[in-house]
Amino acid sequence: MTGLVVEFTLPVLLVVTALLVLWVRELPSAIILVSIFSLLCAALFFTLDAMDVALTEAVIGSGVSTVLLFRAPDLNRPPPPRKLRLPALGVSLAAVGLLLYGSAELPALGDAAAPVQAYLSPLYLEGSRSEFGIPNAVTAILAGYRGYDTLGELVVIFTAGIGVLALLGAARRPERP
Repeated sequence: MTGLVVEFTLPVLLVVTALLVLWVRELPSAIILVSIFSLLCAALFFTLDAMDVALTEAVIGSGVSTVLLFRAPDLNRPPPPRKLRLPALGVSLAAVGLLLYGSAELPALGDAAAPVQAYLSPLYLEGSRSEFGIPNAVTAILAGYRGYDTLGELVVIFTAGIGVLALLGAARRPERP
C-alpha cells in the first residue's frame, strides 16, 4: 500500500512543482522550486530501483545546479581578453588524434559478436537477479559487479561539484564600499 501511495504521489508533486516554477516571478523562488523538482525526480528514480541515476540527479540536479543558478547573476563581468595558447592547442589536438586512432579499433555499435555482448552481458543479466536479488539489472551491475567503479564515479561527481564551488568562490567580485 505504501508503495502505491508513493508511486502516485511523486508524479503529482512533480507536476505541481513544475507548475509552481512557471507561476512564480522571483528568481530565488524559482531556483528553489527547480531544486525541489530535481529532488523529487531523484526520489522517483529511487522508487524505480535506479539508485545510480537517483544519486546523480540528487548531486548534480539539486546540489550543483542550484549553487550555479544562485551564483550565475554574480558572474556578469566582462571576460578577460583571449589569447591563443599554442601548447594547450597542441596537447588538445594530440589528445583528439589519439582518441580517433584508438576508436578505429572498436567494434561497430550494436555488433553481436563484440566481446562484451558475447561474454559479459549474458553473465550479468542472468546472474544479477539470483546473486543480488535486485530487480533492476543496471543497479545490480553497478552496485554489485562494479561497486568500486561506481564508487570512483561518485568521487568524480563529488570532486566536480567541489571544483565548481571553488571556481564560483574564486570568481566573486570585490565588494563595493
